[in-house]
Amino acid sequence: MSTPNAFTQTVHLQGKHAELVPLNASHHDDLVEAVKDGELWRHWYTFIPTPEKMADEIARRLNLHKEGSLLPFTVMVNGKAVGMTTYMHIDAANLRVEIGSTWYRKSVQRSPVNTECKRLLLAHAFEHLRCNAVEFRTHFFNQQSRRAIERLGAKLDGVLRNHQINHHPDAAGALRDTCVYSILNTEWPSVKAHLDYQLSRSREA
Repeated sequence: MSTPNAFTQTVHLQGKHAELVPLNASHHDDLVEAVKDGELWRHWYTFIPTPEKMADEIARRLNLHKEGSLLPFTVMVNGKAVGMTTYMHIDAANLRVEIGSTWYRKSVQRSPVNTECKRLLLAHAFEHLRCNAVEFRTHFFNQQSRRAIERLGAKLDGVLRNHQINHHPDAAGALRDTCVYSILNTEWPSVKAHLDYQLSRSREA
């Protein structure tokens, strides 16, 4: 049985295409460069920090880690930070966690990076933290994110309607419908085989 501290214990997850390392303030400059690739903060249906707010976002995630509610990672490719992801909404008592607050620079989108990062995070959650379920949440209108989550093998649990108030300047005050997906521990062996197959194909390409 996992302990509550296990869910927030920093860990380094290594893959062939990318690695996940504990978020650190030293990643700031690379992350600023990454978020400029595609001007990612302009997407109204999600929250991605502007270059000017990157230091604040790093500090926010690190503070939440100290409070025990989040485990933040930096996504590294060839030694450079290309994005961020987290374990969030940690529910150690019920062995549940959400993978979210994820973004990648445009140049690595539609590459094996996201698939491998999710494979690493899911394996750690199910095989080391012994999770019963792993959640993914995204905006109803974030079709790119929804397709990516569904390609992992996650199933739609439902839609939380009028779940949050949007604070993005281009949609301030609009209400967000949140799609909730999950993968169960009993589904993990099949999902794992599916992700390994996808990654093997990408290495052959």
